[in-house]
Amino acid sequence: MACCLASCCASATCGLCSSVASGITRKSARIAYCGLFGASLVVSWILREAGAPLLEKLPWINTSDSFTKEWYQQQAVLRVSFGNFLFFAIYALIMIGVKDQNDRRDSWHHGGWGLKMIAWFLLVVLMFFVPNVIVSIYGTLSKFGAGAFLLVQVVLLLDATHNWNDSWVEKDEKKWYIALLVISIVCYIATYAFSGILFIWFNPSGQDCGLNVFFIVVPMILAFVFAIIALHPAVNGSLLPASVISVYCAYVCYTGLSSEPHDYVCNGLNKSKAVNASTLILGMLTTVLSVLYSALRAGSSTTFLSPPSSPRSSVKDSLLEDPEDGKKKSGEAEARPVSYSYSFFHIIFALASMYAAMLLSGWTDSSESATLIDVGWTSVWVKICTGWVTAVLYIWTLIAPLILRDREFY
Repeated sequence: MACCLASCCASATCGLCSSVASGITRKSARIAYCGLFGASLVVSWILREAGAPLLEKLPWINTSDSFTKEWYQQQAVLRVSFGNFLFFAIYALIMIGVKDQNDRRDSWHHGGWGLKMIAWFLLVVLMFFVPNVIVSIYGTLSKFGAGAFLLVQVVLLLDATHNWNDSWVEKDEKKWYIALLVISIVCYIATYAFSGILFIWFNPSGQDCGLNVFFIVVPMILAFVFAIIALHPAVNGSLLPASVISVYCAYVCYTGLSSEPHDYVCNGLNKSKAVNASTLILGMLTTVLSVLYSALRAGSSTTFLSPPSSPRSSVKDSLLEDPEDGKKKSGEAEARPVSYSYSFFHIIFALASMYAAMLLSGWTDSSESATLIDVGWTSVWVKICTGWVTAVLYIWTLIAPLILRDREFY
């Protein structure tokens, strides 16, 4: 029955995608991959909410009487994620070494959407016949994959903030400098004001919440350190990236603290059911937007996503426009090199599949009830450490040119 439900959900999604497969061109290929990833999230959500009772009827899954409803929900999410992960991971392996548009695999990346939908559908369904031990191993590996995806987000955030700052500085007009200063001040005020609110929410009076206090104080100290380093004459930095990263670190601290078990006395939001829905919606929205932005940046020749053969350029490609679509009108046989790594592009989605699975399954080790999302100490530490890694990477972007003087930084 569970397989029937999985088949129906996947078939409906696959059918919808297949109906527009013929209309997908080179220009819209990347956004089509984003749509396929979004479809996997919908299937995961449906099976998480409705598939648990049906999974209990499958003897190769229901191998113990001790399995709880939450465990079956996790199984449904992990198995859909596993199929989605394999789809993108296989494509990442196939696309290794694609350097120009004359490579046959270039057409595999942009076309053949009917076959892609069938392959994705079959992989998702087959995962419901995989033994529990294999799914358990995938769940463990997904924790590391989710962490890697969060690190990719951090790198993209750093790249975006530096580009934002550089674009306004290049205008070399007084109003843009004033705008940079105003936004920077607002971000710093928001950072410390939000941190003050976190003290109220996660450090209740009369409770010994030293760990939470430590988590909250660290981003406040880091925000001050960012400004000192960025404004140092030898660094030649700017206050805008420092302020934006400060806000992000404070936000990550909040998401980590809100993931603390709801019976933890220092979690001041443990009575709020609204937090459960907001955490899920915000987490899912962040995931989708992160993948979309990753796809966008994958088409930029100025980021680390570009292959060595790609020429450095300041031209930014849009998500809907594929740089490989342009062919020389003069009829020259030589094709232009690809502007982004197809293999890395698919790795982004594979890691995002793992992250989405962890978000929906409570990182597979939550002791909370099945109605809660993304709650548990694993989630807390992953998010808190992500904020700290963000700080380290940002500081490194500031001091790296001073330490590695013989290298050119973009």
